[in-house]
Amino acid sequence: MNRASSVKTSLLFVATALACIVFADLEINTQHPWRELGRMALGAVTPNFLDFGVLVESLLQTVAFALVGVSLGGLLGFGLALLYHLALVRVFCAAVRSVHELFWALLLLQFLGLNPITGLLAIALPYGGIFAKVYSEILEEADPAPLGALPGGSGHVSAFFFARLPDVWAHIISYTSYRLECGLRSSAVLGFVGLPTLGFHLESYFRQGQYSQVSALLILFYILIATLRWWARPRLLPFYLLGALALFWGSVDISMENVVRFFSEDIVPAPLRNAEGLGAENLAALGGWSWSLLMGQALPAVVATLLLTQIALVGTGMITLVVFPLVSRKFFSRPARAVGHGILVVMRSTPEYILAYIFLQIWGPSMLPAIVALAIHNGAIIGHLTGRHADQLPSRPDAPRGLNLYGYDILPRVYGQFMAFLFYRWEVIMRETAILGMLGIHTLGFYVDSAIQDIRLDRALLLIFVTALLNVGVDALSRTIRARLRLSRTPDVT
Repeated sequence: MNRASSVKTSLLFVATALACIVFADLEINTQHPWRELGRMALGAVTPNFLDFGVLVESLLQTVAFALVGVSLGGLLGFGLALLYHLALVRVFCAAVRSVHELFWALLLLQFLGLNPITGLLAIALPYGGIFAKVYSEILEEADPAPLGALPGGSGHVSAFFFARLPDVWAHIISYTSYRLECGLRSSAVLGFVGLPTLGFHLESYFRQGQYSQVSALLILFYILIATLRWWARPRLLPFYLLGALALFWGSVDISMENVVRFFSEDIVPAPLRNAEGLGAENLAALGGWSWSLLMGQALPAVVATLLLTQIALVGTGMITLVVFPLVSRKFFSRPARAVGHGILVVMRSTPEYILAYIFLQIWGPSMLPAIVALAIHNGAIIGHLTGRHADQLPSRPDAPRGLNLYGYDILPRVYGQFMAFLFYRWEVIMRETAILGMLGIHTLGFYVDSAIQDIRLDRALLLIFVTALLNVGVDALSRTIRARLRLSRTPDVT
């Protein structure tokens, strides 16, 4: 890593974020934000577990959707990773992973209806694209030495399963386990579109002001995430999957009439819906329709999305640099680290969408709830990973203590990996920024949700396509920056 280049890049991003703040909407729109915050704080310290059956059922549904969805995504991603050298496969994977799970759910709901297949595919499709990308990079970085130990004439299949795959299997398992935790958060958020996961009951409790029930549900979810390494053991996963499939069995009901109508009518652009052929007049009408939508909605939404993303990215980095010592043995004793881990589990286990929803109740609709939510969630994730990376560094005999240890010894040595984590999350932050528009913030998600609510699915699809292009562009820029700074391509998530 070129340290000088990394510092210059960091300063450039900080300057960009400061410039974005000038144009961002950070207004607090509620009349009594502290009163609402007080009610939430009271609910947080007085959790109500009386609806225990409802709470457990929502958690079971959340786990079931996550397990099956991530498993399907893993199988799809592994198969695509073997073909990732093909340009068409890379483009397909970039397209499916650039669309957020909630956008997938909103689209799938229109023709599959409110049934388990909708939720499972909403997780499996983007995760398949993510898995394909990461698995392919892991395989590319495998040690080539074991291939030389194979006898002459060994085929490609034998070489893959007996030389390449065993060398990277632990890394694949580690990353898949990490994605399961992400899948639990994704599954929880799907409840906000009507699926029976945690988000469905959270939204209901929030609307009724039942913050004690909200607290109870979140506490159980934090325990679920915190104990993941103990209950999600590989040998138990097949039994969990069978249980999840049994939970969904018999509840799938798909109308082929809706499927046909969706693909033949609903997503066809309005100017072409009743047109006969693609004559010059129809193409002109299509161009006018597209231009009006792009200039009237997509362009201002893209600007808002970029503003919010850049501020949230720098905010994420600042929170990371503050919190990663909390979980590192370089700085704190075991009891203190246990408290630090607990704080970071709460911060990273609460999905950005839920955090933004909470802050929205306090501050009202502006970019502020989204920025704070994104920075807290992603800062905790990268802080956890950076803290673990710091623990792997050898200690110097003459190492200073306190702030000097942080500023002059540990931070310079972890900074490259920290930036790798941060740029690796850039695309994720962009995806989440777009979807947070569904909460009333005027990013791309706001216009997508409005179009779907108005049953203008052709408009929604075009806006989702713009969202995908934006995410693909950010991902490409992130890869370019990581390559120029010689940062790790596949940050270790263990």
